[in-house]
Amino acid sequence: MLVPRETSCLLERISGRFRKSGGLLARVIAIANQKGGVGKTTTAINLAASLAAFGEKILLVDCDPQGNTTGGIGFPKDPARRTLYHALILGEPIERVIQQTQVGRLDLIPSDKNLVGAAIELVGAESREYRLRELLAALRERYTYILIDCPPALDLLALNALAASDSVLVPIQCEYLALEGVSELLDTLMRIRRTINSQIAIEGILLTMYDDRTILSKQVAADLRSFFGAQVFTTVIPRNVRLAEAPSHGKSILEYDIHSKGAEAYTQLAKEVIANAEKRAGAGAGSADSGAGAGSPASADADAGPNERADAAGGSGS
Repeated sequence: MLVPRETSCLLERISGRFRKSGGLLARVIAIANQKGGVGKTTTAINLAASLAAFGEKILLVDCDPQGNTTGGIGFPKDPARRTLYHALILGEPIERVIQQTQVGRLDLIPSDKNLVGAAIELVGAESREYRLRELLAALRERYTYILIDCPPALDLLALNALAASDSVLVPIQCEYLALEGVSELLDTLMRIRRTINSQIAIEGILLTMYDDRTILSKQVAADLRSFFGAQVFTTVIPRNVRLAEAPSHGKSILEYDIHSKGAEAYTQLAKEVIANAEKRAGAGAGSADSGAGAGSPASADADAGPNERADAAGGSGS
């Protein structure tokens, strides 16, 4: 995939801004929603592949015991393969768990069903919420972005992912229950800020499964943008048959059908994530604003009403 010259220049400036001690300090983004079936895994795979297509070095972490990200990027089930479970629970060096994918510049930390046991085995562990953060710390200078596909539940695996992350990207399906679901997630994030990760920000809210032929999708999108403002990504992910087919072939949408609407949408999302990184760089190292251009709700009151929570999460658009 060809990268436009202006985007290449943007990437170069971003890489220079985040270079530290001779290596790249990766931005760690958790892709999370407590509700399942909203496009988390699809987003994790295709955003990672799209960022890699722009020349970035990407690590994709499958933190879901279902292992859909692992299978969807081209790794069939293999009991002999080392996974995130081996690193989190058995002390396997994280470097021995990383797999090189068929996508250039994209590596994977795979998952399998054994990860279900991790949530139980971590209960009595010391610093149990920070195990993943400790594992990824040694890798942050090797990558530009680390994307974590979270399980659709607020268990110890999800808490580990959120404790390890700089920001959260929230995929939201265009349906009427979406607003309630994202409000609950923002409440959870405010509690996480007070307890395990005071620096976590909102990377952005991503509208998925959008069908511009229906009034419902348009109304839900309008409501979410009205409620959360600049916190919502400009990019919208459409309902697309090719997107749904790609995981069954173990491929990202860029490999499966680069000319599809799904590929175009995730390419635009990658550009938006990269551009938002440049905005953060321009705002200074201490800036806590989200990738979607809005202010961080770090100081939001957990007892605030829904409108106040939305204002805290959205802040003033950039």
